Amino acid sequence: EEIQRETAYPDGKVEKVLKNGCHLIFFPNGTWKKVGSDGKTITTTFFNGDVKQIMPDQTVIYYYADAKTTHTTYSDGLEVLQFSNGQIEKHYPDGKKEITFPDQTIKNLYTDGQEESILPDGTIIRVQRDGSKTIEFNNGQRELHTPQFKRREYPDGSVKTVYMNGQQETKYVSGRVRVKDKDGNIIMDTKL
Repeated sequence: EEIQRETAYPDGKVEKVLKNGCHLIFFPNGTWKKVGSDGKTITTTFFNGDVKQIMPDQTVIYYYADAKTTHTTYSDGLEVLQFSNGQIEKHYPDGKKEITFPDQTIKNLYTDGQEESILPDGTIIRVQRDGSKTIEFNNGQRELHTPQFKRREYPDGSVKTVYMNGQQETKYVSGRVRVKDKDGNIIMDTKL
């Protein structure tokens, strides 16, 4: 671009005004700033390689060169971080966070302490504030984990519960109930 005028300041800063209306400001430490002809688009390239862009809608995009990470802050308060490994984090103004991992697992962290993970195969894991966990598998099975037991519910209606003491209880859709002790010995079976 053609330079319309150039000004050198006593502090070592140099400002160049281009014919297209852009301003380029060069600082002694190697940092430089470009102010677009609209006066609203500002790009600052820091001496360490970081780049900060302010867009006309007040969106701020900051690129951290060392970490190869981009942090975008939108005017509505949404913040999006994009990491070099492909991980993307969205931080919403209400405090909710959504993390997309490189393997495409999505984890939602809610402000009330609950968590939800959606795995690439469609499995959904929900963790409540009390630590109990529900897992919904893509094959229709469902699992519930609490401090007292782990229970698996099958699509046919059967339910298997394993208690923390090792005892197992299986309830079949037919009404049959089988209970085993921690060593796998049957201690009750109501065969119908």
